[in-house]
Amino acid sequence: MIRFHLRCDQNHQFESWFQSGDAFDKLVAAKMVTCTACGSRVVTKSVMAPAIATTPAPVENQVAALRKKIESSADYVGTAFAKEARAMHDGLTPDRPIYGEANLTEARKLAEDGIPVMPLPFIPAKKAH
Repeated sequence: MIRFHLRCDQNHQFESWFQSGDAFDKLVAAKMVTCTACGSRVVTKSVMAPAIATTPAPVENQVAALRKKIESSADYVGTAFAKEARAMHDGLTPDRPIYGEANLTEARKLAEDGIPVMPLPFIPAKKAH
Protein backbone atom coordinates (compact mmCIF):
# COMPACT_ATOMS: atom_id res chain seq x y z
CA MET A 1 0.00 0.00 0.00
CA ILE A 2 1.14 3.51 -0.76
CA ARG A 3 -0.30 6.88 0.18
CA PHE A 4 -0.33 9.64 -2.41
CA HIS A 5 -0.93 13.35 -1.98
CA LEU A 6 -3.33 14.28 -4.77
CA ARG A 7 -4.58 17.45 -6.45
CA CYS A 8 -7.56 17.95 -8.74
CA ASP A 9 -7.89 20.39 -11.64
CA GLN A 10 -9.69 22.77 -9.25
CA ASN A 11 -6.57 22.84 -7.02
CA HIS A 12 -8.14 20.89 -4.14
CA GLN A 13 -5.62 18.77 -2.27
CA PHE A 14 -6.31 15.43 -0.58
CA GLU A 15 -4.68 12.08 0.20
CA SER A 16 -5.58 8.51 -0.64
CA TRP A 17 -4.10 5.02 -0.36
CA PHE A 18 -3.49 2.75 -3.35
CA GLN A 19 -2.25 -0.79 -3.82
CA SER A 20 0.69 0.52 -5.85
CA GLY A 21 1.77 3.30 -8.18
CA ASP A 22 0.58 1.22 -11.15
CA ALA A 23 -2.81 0.72 -9.51
CA PHE A 24 -3.12 4.50 -9.08
CA ASP A 25 -2.26 5.09 -12.74
CA LYS A 26 -4.86 2.53 -13.91
CA LEU A 27 -7.59 3.96 -11.67
CA VAL A 28 -6.89 7.54 -12.81
CA ALA A 29 -6.91 6.44 -16.47
CA ALA A 30 -10.30 4.78 -15.87
CA LYS A 31 -11.54 8.02 -14.19
CA MET A 32 -12.20 6.12 -10.96
CA VAL A 33 -10.30 8.53 -8.70
CA THR A 34 -12.35 11.56 -7.71
CA CYS A 35 -11.63 14.70 -5.71
CA THR A 36 -13.00 14.48 -2.19
CA ALA A 37 -14.03 18.16 -2.29
CA CYS A 38 -15.62 18.64 -5.70
CA GLY A 39 -15.83 15.23 -7.34
CA SER A 40 -13.56 16.15 -10.26
CA ARG A 41 -12.10 13.12 -12.04
CA VAL A 42 -9.05 15.07 -13.27
CA VAL A 43 -6.62 14.10 -10.52
CA THR A 44 -2.82 14.08 -10.40
CA LYS A 45 -0.20 13.21 -7.81
CA SER A 46 1.32 16.17 -5.96
CA VAL A 47 4.98 16.45 -5.12
CA MET A 48 5.53 14.76 -1.77
CA ALA A 49 8.41 14.06 0.54
CA PRO A 50 8.97 10.46 1.58
CA ALA A 51 7.89 9.57 5.10
CA ILE A 52 10.75 8.01 6.99
CA ALA A 53 9.92 6.44 10.33
CA THR A 54 12.65 6.80 12.88
CA THR A 55 12.88 6.31 16.63
CA PRO A 56 14.92 9.04 18.24
CA ALA A 57 17.91 7.61 20.09
CA PRO A 58 17.46 10.03 23.04
CA VAL A 59 14.04 8.52 23.79
CA GLU A 60 15.44 4.99 23.67
CA ASN A 61 18.25 6.04 26.02
CA GLN A 62 15.79 7.64 28.45
CA VAL A 63 13.59 4.54 28.52
CA ALA A 64 16.66 2.34 29.09
CA ALA A 65 17.80 4.57 31.97
CA LEU A 66 14.32 4.52 33.51
CA ARG A 67 14.17 0.74 33.22
CA LYS A 68 17.57 0.38 34.90
CA LYS A 69 16.54 2.69 37.74
CA ILE A 70 13.21 0.91 38.35
CA GLU A 71 14.66 -2.59 38.12
CA SER A 72 17.50 -1.71 40.52
CA SER A 73 15.42 0.11 43.13
CA ALA A 74 11.99 -1.58 43.14
CA ASP A 75 10.69 -5.07 43.83
CA TYR A 76 9.20 -6.97 40.91
CA VAL A 77 5.93 -8.53 42.11
CA GLY A 78 4.76 -9.96 38.79
CA THR A 79 1.04 -10.53 38.38
CA ALA A 80 0.47 -9.85 42.09
CA PHE A 81 0.96 -6.13 41.41
CA ALA A 82 -2.67 -5.08 41.99
CA LYS A 83 -2.89 -7.12 45.21
CA GLU A 84 0.43 -5.74 46.52
CA ALA A 85 -0.40 -2.13 45.62
CA ARG A 86 -3.78 -2.40 47.34
CA ALA A 87 -2.25 -3.99 50.46
CA MET A 88 0.28 -1.16 50.75
CA HIS A 89 -2.42 1.47 50.18
CA ASP A 90 -4.61 -0.12 52.86
CA GLY A 91 -1.68 -0.23 55.33
CA LEU A 92 -1.61 -4.04 55.45
CA THR A 93 2.01 -4.21 54.25
CA PRO A 94 4.84 -1.68 54.50
CA ASP A 95 5.23 0.81 51.66
CA ARG A 96 8.00 0.01 49.23
CA PRO A 97 8.63 0.68 45.55
CA ILE A 98 7.16 -2.11 43.41
CA TYR A 99 6.54 -2.82 39.78
CA GLY A 100 4.79 -5.66 38.04
CA GLU A 101 1.88 -6.51 35.81
CA ALA A 102 -1.81 -5.71 35.97
CA ASN A 103 -4.52 -6.10 33.39
CA LEU A 104 -6.60 -3.10 32.31
CA THR A 105 -9.47 -3.94 34.66
CA GLU A 106 -7.13 -4.23 37.67
CA ALA A 107 -5.31 -1.00 36.83
CA ARG A 108 -8.57 0.90 36.30
CA LYS A 109 -9.94 -0.34 39.65
CA LEU A 110 -6.75 0.72 41.46
CA ALA A 111 -6.97 4.21 39.91
CA GLU A 112 -10.69 4.49 40.73
CA ASP A 113 -9.90 3.63 44.35
CA GLY A 114 -7.27 6.38 44.55
CA ILE A 115 -4.28 4.04 44.46
CA PRO A 116 -1.58 5.72 42.37
CA VAL A 117 -0.34 3.55 39.51
CA MET A 118 1.13 4.25 36.13
CA PRO A 119 2.05 2.18 33.08
CA LEU A 120 5.70 1.63 32.31
CA PRO A 121 7.12 2.37 28.85
CA PHE A 122 8.66 -1.12 28.78
CA ILE A 123 7.69 -4.70 29.49
CA PRO A 124 9.14 -5.83 32.81
CA ALA A 125 11.52 -8.77 32.92
CA LYS A 126 9.74 -11.89 34.20
CA LYS A 127 11.81 -12.36 37.34
CA ALA A 128 11.63 -11.39 40.98
CA HIS A 129 14.30 -9.24 42.52
